[in-house]
Amino acid sequence: MPAPALPPLTFSRTVPNDADVLIIGLGGSGVVGVPDGVEKDYAKRYGVALAEMAKSLGAKAAADNCQAIPGIAGGPRILVVGIGETEPTPEDLRRAAGAGVRSAAGLADDEALGVAVSLGATEPETVRAVAEGALLGSYRYAPITSGDAAEARIGKITVIGEASSRQGPLQDSVEAAKVVAAAVLVAREWVNIPPNLLYPESFAEEARGLVKDAKIAIEVLDEKALAKEGYGGILAVGGGSSRPPRLVRLSYAPRGAKFHLALVGKGITFDSGGLNIKPGDGMYTMKSDMSGAAAVLAATHAIAQLGLKIKVTAYGALAENLPSDTAYRPSDVLTMYGGKTVENGNCDAEGRLVMADALARAGEDKPDLIIDVATLTGACVVALGERTGGLMTNDEETADRILDAAEMAGEDFWQLPIPKEIKPKLESKVADLRSTGSDRYAGALVAAAFLREFIGEDTPWAHLDIAGPAFHGGAPYGYVSPGGTGVAVRTLVALAANLTA
Repeated sequence: MPAPALPPLTFSRTVPNDADVLIIGLGGSGVVGVPDGVEKDYAKRYGVALAEMAKSLGAKAAADNCQAIPGIAGGPRILVVGIGETEPTPEDLRRAAGAGVRSAAGLADDEALGVAVSLGATEPETVRAVAEGALLGSYRYAPITSGDAAEARIGKITVIGEASSRQGPLQDSVEAAKVVAAAVLVAREWVNIPPNLLYPESFAEEARGLVKDAKIAIEVLDEKALAKEGYGGILAVGGGSSRPPRLVRLSYAPRGAKFHLALVGKGITFDSGGLNIKPGDGMYTMKSDMSGAAAVLAATHAIAQLGLKIKVTAYGALAENLPSDTAYRPSDVLTMYGGKTVENGNCDAEGRLVMADALARAGEDKPDLIIDVATLTGACVVALGERTGGLMTNDEETADRILDAAEMAGEDFWQLPIPKEIKPKLESKVADLRSTGSDRYAGALVAAAFLREFIGEDTPWAHLDIAGPAFHGGAPYGYVSPGGTGVAVRTLVALAANLTA
Protein backbone atom coordinates (compact mmCIF):
# COMPACT_ATOMS: atom_id res chain seq x y z
CA MET A 1 0.00 0.00 0.00
CA PRO A 2 1.47 3.42 -0.86
CA ALA A 3 1.99 5.86 2.01
CA PRO A 4 -0.63 8.60 2.20
CA ALA A 5 0.37 11.61 0.14
CA LEU A 6 0.83 14.87 2.00
CA PRO A 7 -0.18 18.09 0.29
CA PRO A 8 2.81 20.36 -0.38
CA LEU A 9 3.38 22.69 2.57
CA THR A 10 5.42 25.88 2.60
CA PHE A 11 6.13 28.73 4.98
CA SER A 12 5.52 32.36 4.04
CA ARG A 13 5.17 35.77 5.62
CA THR A 14 2.33 36.70 3.26
CA VAL A 15 -0.77 35.06 1.86
CA PRO A 16 -0.11 33.65 -1.62
CA ASN A 17 -2.03 35.31 -4.42
CA ASP A 18 -3.46 31.96 -5.49
CA ALA A 19 -4.78 30.96 -2.06
CA ASP A 20 -8.41 29.81 -2.25
CA VAL A 21 -9.04 29.78 1.50
CA LEU A 22 -7.55 31.84 4.33
CA ILE A 23 -7.83 30.38 7.83
CA ILE A 24 -7.55 32.83 10.74
CA GLY A 25 -8.06 32.36 14.48
CA LEU A 26 -10.56 33.66 16.98
CA GLY A 27 -9.57 33.84 20.64
CA GLY A 28 -10.78 35.58 23.74
CA SER A 29 -9.10 38.83 22.72
CA GLY A 30 -10.43 38.77 19.16
CA VAL A 31 -9.21 37.59 15.77
CA VAL A 32 -5.57 36.66 15.24
CA GLY A 33 -3.53 36.05 12.14
CA VAL A 34 -5.35 38.61 10.01
CA PRO A 35 -2.84 39.67 7.32
CA ASP A 36 -1.86 43.33 6.96
CA GLY A 37 -4.44 45.36 5.11
CA VAL A 38 -7.22 42.77 5.28
CA GLU A 39 -8.86 44.29 8.36
CA LYS A 40 -8.94 47.75 6.78
CA ASP A 41 -10.24 46.42 3.47
CA TYR A 42 -12.85 44.38 5.29
CA ALA A 43 -14.22 47.35 7.23
CA LYS A 44 -14.30 49.39 4.04
CA ARG A 45 -16.13 46.67 2.12
CA TYR A 46 -18.70 45.64 4.74
CA GLY A 47 -18.78 48.52 7.19
CA VAL A 48 -17.99 46.27 10.17
CA ALA A 49 -14.83 44.84 11.69
CA LEU A 50 -13.85 41.34 10.65
CA ALA A 51 -14.24 40.04 14.22
CA GLU A 52 -17.71 41.56 14.50
CA MET A 53 -18.79 39.93 11.24
CA ALA A 54 -17.39 36.58 12.37
CA LYS A 55 -19.16 36.63 15.73
CA SER A 56 -22.43 37.76 14.19
CA LEU A 57 -22.35 34.70 11.94
CA GLY A 58 -21.68 32.30 14.82
CA ALA A 59 -17.91 32.13 15.10
CA LYS A 60 -16.70 31.24 18.60
CA ALA A 61 -13.32 30.89 20.28
CA ALA A 62 -14.16 27.33 21.34
CA ALA A 63 -11.98 24.52 19.99
CA ASP A 64 -13.20 22.96 16.74
CA ASN A 65 -15.55 25.84 15.99
CA CYS A 66 -15.16 26.80 12.32
CA GLN A 67 -17.18 29.50 10.61
CA ALA A 68 -16.99 30.67 7.02
CA ILE A 69 -17.44 34.40 6.57
CA PRO A 70 -17.62 36.56 3.43
CA GLY A 71 -14.29 37.31 1.84
CA ILE A 72 -13.17 40.38 -0.04
CA ALA A 73 -13.80 40.49 -3.76
CA GLY A 74 -10.86 38.95 -5.57
CA GLY A 75 -9.44 37.46 -2.39
CA PRO A 76 -9.66 34.03 -0.76
CA ARG A 77 -12.62 32.73 1.16
CA ILE A 78 -12.15 33.18 4.90
CA LEU A 79 -12.58 30.57 7.61
CA VAL A 80 -12.50 31.60 11.26
CA VAL A 81 -11.45 28.83 13.66
CA GLY A 82 -11.53 28.89 17.46
CA ILE A 83 -8.19 28.87 19.28
CA GLY A 84 -9.52 29.10 22.86
CA GLU A 85 -10.39 31.90 25.24
CA THR A 86 -6.93 32.10 26.81
CA GLU A 87 -3.46 32.42 25.32
CA PRO A 88 -3.27 29.43 22.96
CA THR A 89 -0.78 26.67 23.60
CA PRO A 90 1.02 24.97 20.70
CA GLU A 91 -1.50 22.13 21.00
CA ASP A 92 -4.39 24.62 20.77
CA LEU A 93 -2.89 25.92 17.55
CA ARG A 94 -2.20 22.42 16.25
CA ARG A 95 -5.80 21.48 16.85
CA ALA A 96 -7.15 24.70 15.36
CA ALA A 97 -5.05 24.30 12.22
CA GLY A 98 -6.29 20.75 11.79
CA ALA A 99 -9.93 21.73 12.28
CA GLY A 100 -9.53 24.64 9.87
CA VAL A 101 -7.94 22.58 7.10
CA ARG A 102 -10.52 19.83 7.53
CA SER A 103 -13.29 22.43 7.27
CA ALA A 104 -11.63 23.99 4.23
CA ALA A 105 -11.60 20.59 2.52
CA GLY A 106 -15.38 20.61 2.79
CA LEU A 107 -15.47 23.72 0.60
CA ALA A 108 -13.74 22.00 -2.31
CA ASP A 109 -15.72 21.22 -5.45
CA ASP A 110 -14.00 19.75 -8.47
CA GLU A 111 -10.53 21.10 -7.84
CA ALA A 112 -8.27 20.82 -4.82
CA LEU A 113 -7.90 24.03 -2.85
CA GLY A 114 -4.88 26.05 -1.85
CA VAL A 115 -5.15 26.87 1.85
CA ALA A 116 -3.28 29.56 3.83
CA VAL A 117 -3.24 29.04 7.60
CA SER A 118 -2.59 32.23 9.55
CA LEU A 119 -3.00 31.76 13.31
CA GLY A 120 -0.51 34.31 14.62
CA ALA A 121 2.36 31.83 14.98
CA THR A 122 5.66 33.63 15.55
CA GLU A 123 8.05 31.14 17.15
CA PRO A 124 9.49 27.84 15.91
CA GLU A 125 7.37 25.84 18.36
CA THR A 126 4.08 27.44 17.33
CA VAL A 127 4.87 27.43 13.62
CA ARG A 128 5.69 23.73 13.85
CA ALA A 129 2.44 23.07 15.71
CA VAL A 130 0.40 24.87 13.05
CA ALA A 131 2.19 23.00 10.26
CA GLU A 132 1.70 19.62 11.93
CA GLY A 133 -1.97 20.30 12.63
CA ALA A 134 -2.62 21.48 9.10
CA LEU A 135 -1.03 18.40 7.54
CA LEU A 136 -2.71 15.99 9.93
CA GLY A 137 -6.06 17.69 9.38
CA SER A 138 -5.75 17.12 5.63
CA TYR A 139 -5.73 13.31 6.00
CA ARG A 140 -8.62 11.12 4.90
CA TYR A 141 -8.43 7.36 4.50
CA ALA A 142 -9.20 6.60 0.87
CA PRO A 143 -11.95 3.98 0.67
CA ILE A 144 -11.42 0.82 -1.32
CA THR A 145 -13.90 1.16 -4.15
CA SER A 146 -14.64 -0.14 -7.62
CA GLY A 147 -15.17 3.44 -8.80
CA ASP A 148 -12.72 6.26 -9.26
CA ALA A 149 -10.63 7.10 -6.21
CA ALA A 150 -11.57 10.34 -4.49
CA GLU A 151 -9.29 13.21 -5.37
CA ALA A 152 -7.42 15.12 -2.66
CA ARG A 153 -9.43 18.13 -1.53
CA ILE A 154 -6.40 20.09 -0.32
CA GLY A 155 -3.91 20.86 -3.06
CA LYS A 156 -1.37 22.82 -1.04
CA ILE A 157 -0.95 24.46 2.34
CA THR A 158 0.89 27.64 3.27
CA VAL A 159 1.66 28.39 6.90
CA ILE A 160 1.78 32.14 7.50
CA GLY A 161 4.22 33.54 10.07
CA GLU A 162 4.17 37.09 11.33
CA ALA A 163 6.71 39.60 10.05
CA SER A 164 8.62 39.66 13.36
CA SER A 165 9.47 35.96 13.01
CA ARG A 166 12.96 34.63 12.37
CA GLN A 167 13.01 32.96 8.96
CA GLY A 168 15.66 30.25 9.39
CA PRO A 169 14.40 28.50 12.54
CA LEU A 170 10.83 28.77 11.33
CA GLN A 171 11.66 27.07 8.05
CA ASP A 172 13.45 24.33 9.98
CA SER A 173 10.33 23.87 12.10
CA VAL A 174 8.19 23.48 9.02
CA GLU A 175 10.53 20.85 7.59
CA ALA A 176 10.49 18.91 10.87
CA ALA A 177 6.70 19.13 10.94
CA LYS A 178 6.53 17.53 7.51
CA VAL A 179 8.61 14.56 8.65
CA VAL A 180 6.68 14.01 11.87
CA ALA A 181 3.26 14.46 10.26
CA ALA A 182 4.21 12.01 7.52
CA ALA A 183 5.14 9.44 10.18
CA VAL A 184 1.84 9.91 12.02
CA LEU A 185 -0.08 9.49 8.77
CA VAL A 186 1.84 6.33 7.89
CA ALA A 187 0.82 4.89 11.26
CA ARG A 188 -2.79 5.99 10.70
CA GLU A 189 -2.84 4.43 7.26
CA TRP A 190 -1.52 1.10 8.53
CA VAL A 191 -4.15 1.01 11.27
CA ASN A 192 -6.91 1.81 8.80
CA ILE A 193 -6.00 -0.89 6.28
CA PRO A 194 -8.53 -3.77 6.52
CA PRO A 195 -7.15 -6.85 8.29
CA ASN A 196 -7.54 -9.10 5.25
CA LEU A 197 -5.01 -6.82 3.53
CA LEU A 198 -2.71 -6.08 6.48
CA TYR A 199 -1.54 -9.25 8.22
CA PRO A 200 1.85 -10.17 9.72
CA GLU A 201 3.65 -10.90 6.47
CA SER A 202 2.22 -7.93 4.56
CA PHE A 203 2.77 -5.61 7.54
CA ALA A 204 6.43 -6.66 7.63
CA GLU A 205 6.67 -5.86 3.92
CA GLU A 206 5.05 -2.47 4.55
CA ALA A 207 7.79 -1.77 7.10
CA ARG A 208 10.43 -2.89 4.64
CA GLY A 209 9.06 -0.56 2.00
CA LEU A 210 8.96 2.36 4.44
CA VAL A 211 12.64 2.17 5.34
CA LYS A 212 14.09 1.07 2.00
CA ASP A 213 15.58 4.50 1.28
CA ALA A 214 16.45 5.37 4.89
CA LYS A 215 19.62 4.69 6.86
CA ILE A 216 17.83 1.92 8.73
CA ALA A 217 18.65 -1.78 8.71
CA ILE A 218 15.71 -4.18 8.79
CA GLU A 219 15.49 -7.81 9.81
CA VAL A 220 12.30 -9.89 9.60
CA LEU A 221 12.01 -13.21 11.40
CA ASP A 222 9.46 -15.60 9.89
CA GLU A 223 7.79 -18.50 11.70
CA LYS A 224 10.75 -20.85 11.13
CA ALA A 225 13.25 -18.37 12.52
CA LEU A 226 10.93 -17.58 15.44
CA ALA A 227 10.70 -21.28 16.29
CA LYS A 228 14.45 -21.79 15.97
CA GLU A 229 15.19 -18.90 18.33
CA GLY A 230 12.49 -19.70 20.89
CA TYR A 231 9.87 -16.98 20.56
CA GLY A 232 7.16 -18.98 22.31
CA GLY A 233 4.78 -16.10 22.94
CA ILE A 234 4.64 -14.80 19.38
CA LEU A 235 4.33 -18.32 17.97
CA ALA A 236 1.53 -19.26 20.37
CA VAL A 237 -0.55 -16.18 19.66
CA GLY A 238 -0.06 -16.50 15.91
CA GLY A 239 -0.54 -20.26 15.86
CA GLY A 240 -4.29 -20.16 15.28
CA SER A 241 -4.02 -18.27 12.01
CA SER A 242 -3.06 -19.57 8.57
CA ARG A 243 -1.06 -16.34 8.23
CA PRO A 244 1.98 -16.91 10.46
CA PRO A 245 3.61 -14.32 12.73
CA ARG A 246 6.62 -12.14 12.14
CA LEU A 247 9.08 -10.17 14.25
CA VAL A 248 10.37 -6.99 12.60
CA ARG A 249 13.57 -5.41 13.87
CA LEU A 250 14.70 -1.95 12.73
CA SER A 251 18.13 -0.57 13.60
CA TYR A 252 19.15 3.06 13.22
CA ALA A 253 22.70 3.69 14.40
CA PRO A 254 24.05 7.10 13.34
CA ARG A 255 27.67 7.94 13.89
CA GLY A 256 28.17 9.91 17.09
CA ALA A 257 25.08 8.59 18.88
CA LYS A 258 25.60 8.39 22.65
CA PHE A 259 22.20 7.08 23.75
CA HIS A 260 20.54 3.81 22.76
CA LEU A 261 16.73 3.78 22.78
CA ALA A 262 14.82 0.53 22.26
CA LEU A 263 11.18 0.64 21.13
CA VAL A 264 8.82 -2.32 21.20
CA GLY A 265 5.35 -2.30 19.62
CA LYS A 266 2.40 -4.66 19.81
CA GLY A 267 1.39 -5.70 16.30
CA ILE A 268 -1.73 -7.86 16.53
CA THR A 269 -3.08 -7.32 13.02
CA PHE A 270 -6.47 -8.67 14.06
CA ASP A 271 -7.61 -9.79 17.48
CA SER A 272 -10.61 -12.09 17.63
CA GLY A 273 -9.80 -12.97 21.22
CA GLY A 274 -8.61 -16.41 20.14
CA LEU A 275 -10.37 -19.26 21.96
CA ASN A 276 -11.57 -16.67 24.49
CA ILE A 277 -13.43 -15.11 21.57
CA LYS A 278 -14.64 -11.53 21.83
CA PRO A 279 -18.28 -10.47 21.37
CA GLY A 280 -18.99 -9.33 17.82
CA ASP A 281 -19.25 -5.64 18.71
CA GLY A 282 -15.91 -5.76 20.48
CA MET A 283 -14.20 -7.36 17.51
CA TYR A 284 -15.07 -4.84 14.79
CA THR A 285 -12.26 -2.35 15.49
CA MET A 286 -9.64 -4.97 16.30
CA LYS A 287 -7.73 -4.24 13.12
CA SER A 288 -6.33 -1.41 15.27
CA ASP A 289 -4.64 -3.83 17.69
CA MET A 290 -1.38 -3.30 15.82
CA SER A 291 -1.27 0.43 16.61
CA GLY A 292 1.71 0.06 18.93
CA ALA A 293 3.87 -1.56 16.26
CA ALA A 294 2.69 1.05 13.75
CA ALA A 295 3.77 3.81 16.13
CA VAL A 296 7.27 2.51 16.92
CA LEU A 297 8.10 1.61 13.31
CA ALA A 298 6.86 4.93 11.94
CA ALA A 299 8.56 6.90 14.72
CA THR A 300 11.89 5.17 14.06
CA HIS A 301 11.66 6.16 10.42
CA ALA A 302 10.94 9.78 11.38
CA ILE A 303 13.87 9.84 13.83
CA ALA A 304 16.16 8.68 11.03
CA GLN A 305 14.69 11.17 8.54
CA LEU A 306 15.33 13.98 11.02
CA GLY A 307 18.93 12.81 11.43
CA LEU A 308 18.72 12.70 15.23
CA LYS A 309 21.96 11.53 16.85
CA ILE A 310 20.46 8.68 18.82
CA LYS A 311 20.69 4.94 18.29
CA VAL A 312 17.25 3.36 17.97
CA THR A 313 16.38 -0.32 17.82
CA ALA A 314 12.69 -1.00 17.21
CA TYR A 315 10.73 -4.23 17.36
CA GLY A 316 7.31 -4.91 15.89
CA ALA A 317 5.83 -8.15 17.25
CA LEU A 318 3.30 -9.12 14.56
CA ALA A 319 0.68 -11.85 14.86
CA GLU A 320 -2.98 -12.54 14.08
CA ASN A 321 -4.98 -13.95 17.01
CA LEU A 322 -7.61 -16.36 15.66
CA PRO A 323 -9.34 -19.49 16.98
CA SER A 324 -8.68 -22.78 15.22
CA ASP A 325 -7.53 -26.31 15.96
CA THR A 326 -3.96 -25.01 16.11
CA ALA A 327 -4.76 -22.10 18.45
CA TYR A 328 -3.20 -21.89 21.90
CA ARG A 329 -5.41 -22.52 24.91
CA PRO A 330 -6.07 -21.14 28.37
CA SER A 331 -3.81 -23.07 30.80
CA ASP A 332 -1.15 -23.74 28.16
CA VAL A 333 2.39 -23.23 29.46
CA LEU A 334 4.54 -21.27 27.02
CA THR A 335 8.31 -20.98 26.98
CA MET A 336 9.14 -17.41 26.12
CA TYR A 337 12.22 -15.99 24.45
CA GLY A 338 15.01 -16.29 26.99
CA GLY A 339 13.51 -19.35 28.72
CA LYS A 340 10.96 -17.95 31.18
CA THR A 341 7.75 -20.00 31.31
CA VAL A 342 4.25 -18.51 31.36
CA GLU A 343 0.90 -20.09 32.16
CA ASN A 344 -1.62 -18.59 29.74
CA GLY A 345 -4.61 -17.26 31.61
CA ASN A 346 -6.69 -15.91 28.76
CA CYS A 347 -6.22 -16.05 24.98
CA ASP A 348 -7.65 -12.53 24.72
CA ALA A 349 -4.70 -11.28 26.77
CA GLU A 350 -2.44 -12.07 23.84
CA GLY A 351 -0.67 -8.74 23.47
CA ARG A 352 1.43 -9.13 26.58
CA LEU A 353 2.71 -12.48 25.29
CA VAL A 354 4.07 -11.16 21.99
CA MET A 355 5.40 -8.11 23.82
CA ALA A 356 7.17 -10.26 26.40
CA ASP A 357 9.13 -12.03 23.69
CA ALA A 358 10.09 -8.78 22.01
CA LEU A 359 11.00 -7.07 25.29
CA ALA A 360 13.26 -9.96 26.29
CA ARG A 361 14.96 -9.76 22.90
CA ALA A 362 15.29 -5.97 23.10
CA GLY A 363 17.07 -6.33 26.43
CA GLU A 364 19.85 -8.29 24.73
CA ASP A 365 20.71 -5.12 22.76
CA LYS A 366 21.75 -3.48 26.06
CA PRO A 367 19.81 -0.25 25.45
CA ASP A 368 19.86 2.69 27.84
CA LEU A 369 16.05 2.79 27.84
CA ILE A 370 13.25 0.51 26.65
CA ILE A 371 9.79 1.85 25.82
CA ASP A 372 6.95 -0.37 24.74
CA VAL A 373 3.74 0.83 23.10
CA ALA A 374 0.61 -1.31 23.01
CA THR A 375 -3.16 -1.29 22.78
CA LEU A 376 -2.95 -3.56 25.78
CA THR A 377 -5.97 -3.35 28.09
CA GLY A 378 -9.59 -2.29 28.12
CA ALA A 379 -8.98 -1.54 31.78
CA CYS A 380 -6.81 1.42 30.80
CA VAL A 381 -9.67 2.80 28.70
CA VAL A 382 -12.02 2.44 31.66
CA ALA A 383 -9.53 4.28 33.87
CA LEU A 384 -8.44 7.10 31.54
CA GLY A 385 -11.00 7.31 28.75
CA GLU A 386 -10.55 7.24 25.02
CA ARG A 387 -8.14 10.15 24.54
CA THR A 388 -5.52 9.58 27.25
CA GLY A 389 -2.90 6.87 27.27
CA GLY A 390 -1.50 5.21 30.38
CA LEU A 391 2.16 5.38 31.39
CA MET A 392 3.70 2.82 33.73
CA THR A 393 7.40 2.60 34.47
CA ASN A 394 10.12 1.24 36.72
CA ASP A 395 11.96 4.57 36.76
CA GLU A 396 10.67 8.00 37.78
CA GLU A 397 13.23 9.89 35.71
CA THR A 398 11.95 8.03 32.66
CA ALA A 399 8.38 8.94 33.57
CA ASP A 400 9.33 12.62 33.72
CA ARG A 401 11.12 12.41 30.38
CA ILE A 402 8.15 10.81 28.65
CA LEU A 403 5.58 13.17 30.16
CA ASP A 404 7.71 16.16 29.11
CA ALA A 405 7.98 14.79 25.58
CA ALA A 406 4.25 14.08 25.43
CA GLU A 407 3.45 17.64 26.50
CA MET A 408 5.78 19.01 23.82
CA ALA A 409 4.14 16.76 21.24
CA GLY A 410 0.59 17.58 22.29
CA GLU A 411 -0.34 14.03 23.32
CA ASP A 412 -2.02 13.06 26.60
CA PHE A 413 -0.50 10.42 28.86
CA TRP A 414 -1.15 9.87 32.56
CA GLN A 415 1.14 7.99 34.89
CA LEU A 416 -0.29 4.98 36.71
CA PRO A 417 1.49 2.97 39.43
CA ILE A 418 2.58 -0.64 39.57
CA PRO A 419 2.01 -1.26 43.29
CA LYS A 420 3.90 -4.00 45.13
CA GLU A 421 0.71 -5.96 45.76
CA ILE A 422 0.21 -6.49 42.02
CA LYS A 423 3.05 -8.95 41.45
CA PRO A 424 1.54 -11.76 43.62
CA LYS A 425 -1.48 -11.76 41.30
CA LEU A 426 0.80 -13.24 38.61
CA GLU A 427 1.92 -16.27 40.64
CA SER A 428 1.44 -19.64 38.97
CA LYS A 429 1.54 -23.18 40.33
CA VAL A 430 2.69 -24.66 37.02
CA ALA A 431 5.02 -22.04 35.49
CA ASP A 432 7.32 -19.18 36.38
CA LEU A 433 4.34 -16.79 36.22
CA ARG A 434 0.82 -16.45 34.92
CA SER A 435 -0.11 -14.05 32.13
CA THR A 436 -3.25 -12.70 33.80
CA GLY A 437 -4.20 -11.76 37.34
CA SER A 438 -5.95 -13.84 39.94
CA ASP A 439 -8.96 -11.49 39.82
CA ARG A 440 -10.39 -8.84 37.48
CA TYR A 441 -9.12 -5.80 39.35
CA ALA A 442 -6.37 -3.39 38.21
CA GLY A 443 -6.11 -5.00 34.80
CA ALA A 444 -3.88 -2.33 33.27
CA LEU A 445 -1.49 -2.49 36.20
CA VAL A 446 -1.37 -6.29 36.15
CA ALA A 447 -0.49 -6.24 32.45
CA ALA A 448 2.32 -3.76 33.09
CA ALA A 449 3.60 -5.84 36.01
CA PHE A 450 3.71 -8.86 33.69
CA LEU A 451 5.72 -6.98 31.07
CA ARG A 452 8.12 -5.75 33.74
CA GLU A 453 9.10 -9.37 34.41
CA PHE A 454 10.85 -9.39 31.01
CA ILE A 455 12.93 -6.28 31.66
CA GLY A 456 16.47 -6.48 32.98
CA GLU A 457 16.83 -5.42 36.60
CA ASP A 458 18.96 -2.36 35.85
CA THR A 459 17.26 -1.27 32.60
CA PRO A 460 14.99 1.79 32.67
CA TRP A 461 11.67 0.90 31.04
CA ALA A 462 8.30 2.45 30.37
CA HIS A 463 5.04 0.98 29.10
CA LEU A 464 2.56 3.10 27.14
CA ASP A 465 -0.93 1.63 27.04
CA ILE A 466 -2.69 3.33 24.11
CA ALA A 467 -5.83 1.19 24.03
CA GLY A 468 -8.00 4.29 24.37
CA PRO A 469 -6.52 6.89 22.04
CA ALA A 470 -5.21 4.58 19.27
CA PHE A 471 -8.51 4.43 17.36
CA HIS A 472 -11.18 7.11 17.09
CA GLY A 473 -14.63 5.83 16.26
CA GLY A 474 -16.56 9.10 16.43
CA ALA A 475 -16.81 12.33 14.48
CA PRO A 476 -13.53 14.06 13.57
CA TYR A 477 -12.13 16.73 15.88
CA GLY A 478 -9.13 19.00 15.58
CA TYR A 479 -6.55 17.20 13.49
CA VAL A 480 -7.93 13.74 14.37
CA SER A 481 -9.91 11.93 11.70
CA PRO A 482 -12.05 8.82 12.23
CA GLY A 483 -10.04 5.62 12.45
CA GLY A 484 -6.40 5.23 13.44
CA THR A 485 -4.88 8.25 15.17
CA GLY A 486 -1.14 7.53 15.01
CA VAL A 487 -0.90 8.25 18.73
CA ALA A 488 2.53 7.97 20.40
CA VAL A 489 4.49 8.70 17.21
CA ARG A 490 4.94 12.38 18.08
CA THR A 491 5.80 11.60 21.69
CA LEU A 492 8.47 9.07 20.72
CA VAL A 493 10.05 11.47 18.23
CA ALA A 494 10.01 14.30 20.78
CA LEU A 495 11.58 12.01 23.39
CA ALA A 496 14.32 10.98 20.99
CA ALA A 497 15.06 14.63 20.22
CA ASN A 498 15.19 15.46 23.94
CA LEU A 499 17.57 12.58 24.62
CA THR A 500 20.05 14.01 22.14
CA ALA A 501 19.99 17.47 23.72
